[in-house]
Amino acid sequence: MVATPIGNLEDITLRGLRILEQVALIAAEDTRTTRKLLGSYGIATPITSYHEHTSRTKAAGLLKMLATSDIALVSEAGTPGISDPGRLLVQMALDTGFQVVPVPGASAPASALSISGFPSDQYLFLGFLPRRKADRTKQLASVAGVPFTLVAFESPHRLRASLNDLLAVLGDREVAVSREMTKRHEELFTGRLSGAVDHFSQPRGEFTLVIAGAPSGTGAGSTTVPSDVPDKEALREEILKLQESGVGAKEAAATIAGSSNLSRREAYRMWLDVISEERQS
Repeated sequence: MVATPIGNLEDITLRGLRILEQVALIAAEDTRTTRKLLGSYGIATPITSYHEHTSRTKAAGLLKMLATSDIALVSEAGTPGISDPGRLLVQMALDTGFQVVPVPGASAPASALSISGFPSDQYLFLGFLPRRKADRTKQLASVAGVPFTLVAFESPHRLRASLNDLLAVLGDREVAVSREMTKRHEELFTGRLSGAVDHFSQPRGEFTLVIAGAPSGTGAGSTTVPSDVPDKEALREEILKLQESGVGAKEAAATIAGSSNLSRREAYRMWLDVISEERQS
């Protein structure tokens, strides 16, 4: 499992280059990207494509070859097996009894975390956020009370929609958005989610989002109700935003409890009251 650069071709390790030159075959998620890397370093090892559409059909042949030769698996960029089809081949190789060896290097989640300034001793990696709005808001609602830093990938054509959903479901949290890391147009935005929505009016490139976790004392399992009184009007607006985003009652109650001093039961009751009043108005 050879990690390859996430942008700058100089970010390949010496060990990675040696392995790519010595193996009998390189299974690559994107052969064009891999050929560019190999060409830069004069490596002529044969390449075969291995991506989400060929993973199952190619796996059997690669396993057969492993009986006599070493194979390197590389993703389009970064560490293979992380949000790419490499996991299937690794699982099959381990089940068959072959040794799987990591050759570490570049990793987009680790790189984005390292420059975010957010706590990284505990974090939750979400991978690519769901494509459909309903699925996306449901996933975000399920992690709204998690106190750990959140890390996610997003494509340029869905970035603004996802930022708006993050804002609606999680509230206006601090965020660090890394764009085109290690590339010519590399950019880091730090601020609030509302500011990120305004900043990325015409998104281009690849994005990694690092989002602050839920405030202390507002975890998903918390039932303690602090003594200060919640801002009911602000909660009402939050409830209406969640409803517009397609979030269900239970998920919304967890989100509201995580962003206020209400228990889940109180948050659920308030959700029902607000929705009932809205329907009657």
